[in-house]
Amino acid sequence: MIRLATVEDAHLIHKIMLSAFEEYRYYDIPSAALYETVNSIEESLKNGAEKALLYYWDGIPVGSVRFKTDEKALYFFRLSVSPEARGRGIAKAMLTWLENHAKEEGLTEVWCKVRMTITKNMQLYQSSGYIIDRVEEVVASNGIPVHVATMKKKLER
Repeated sequence: MIRLATVEDAHLIHKIMLSAFEEYRYYDIPSAALYETVNSIEESLKNGAEKALLYYWDGIPVGSVRFKTDEKALYFFRLSVSPEARGRGIAKAMLTWLENHAKEEGLTEVWCKVRMTITKNMQLYQSSGYIIDRVEEVVASNGIPVHVATMKKKLER
C-alpha cells in the first residue's frame, strides 16, 4: 500500500530514510540525508514545502519518498527503501505513483538528482525511463566535488 504521508508521519519517513541511506555514511562525501532531522521533515510537511509518500509491505512502513511540484514538473528526492525490503519493486512502485500523480496534476515531467557514483540508483532510474538531462559538479561541505546527474522523464498525456 502506498499513501500520502502526514505531518505525524515525519518520524517514519526519517527512520526509513536513515535506514536506506546508512550505506552512504562512510563514503568520501556522506549523504546529507544522514544529517536531516525529524523536525526538519515535519516542518517541511507542515508548511507545505514538500509532500511525502509512505510504502507499506504487510502493514510495515518500508519505503518513502519526498517530493515537490511546480507549474510543470514534479521533483522527487530521498527515495528510500529499507535494506531488508529491497528487491521487491518498491522503489519502482513509488516512482509509478509519483508519475501518475504528476499526470493527474497536469504536469509534464518528473525529475530527480542522483550522485553519478551511485550507479545502482542511476540504473534504477534509467530502467524506469529517466534520462540524464545534465551533469553538474557540486562542492560538498567538506570541499570535495560531487558529480550529480539531473535525471528526467517526460510524461505522456
